[in-house]
Amino acid sequence: MNFLFYISAAIAVLSTVMVVTRPNPVHGLLYLVLSLFSVALVFLSLGANFAAALEVIVYAGAIMVLFVFVILLINPGSEATDREKRWLTPGIWVGPSILAVVLLLELIYVLAFGGGQLSGVKEVTPKEVGLSLFGPYVLGVELASMLLLAAIVGAYHLGRRRAGEGDES
Repeated sequence: MNFLFYISAAIAVLSTVMVVTRPNPVHGLLYLVLSLFSVALVFLSLGANFAAALEVIVYAGAIMVLFVFVILLINPGSEATDREKRWLTPGIWVGPSILAVVLLLELIYVLAFGGGQLSGVKEVTPKEVGLSLFGPYVLGVELASMLLLAAIVGAYHLGRRRAGEGDES
């Protein structure tokens, strides 16, 4: 079980580095999804099944939809269409595909063989997560929500067209 933790952690670190170093926001977003899935596997290997499920549902699901919406809202223009045509080459998808397959194999292994091998690990219940998030960490949760709201408003104002500016097409 330890090697699954280390492989997932290495993929999380590698894909997070790729998020920061990619000049294209969509590529960075794909690596971020991969990073969030690998963090969910780290949680799963540590016995925090509920935290792993929250990681996939909230971050890899809802937050990624929000990020895609913001990227589409900004809409860089016609030069982005030419770039998107270059993205469809198979060579671009080799790295994320290999890392995703490794994570999928790890998940299958954990679900098939790793269920009873966790010793000394306490399962975290949804009630404990709720008490932590809305107890001592309520300020951090609210600050994160305000930060996301400010990011959406800022992206909207940066991406909107001014009155009198015509469409480029």
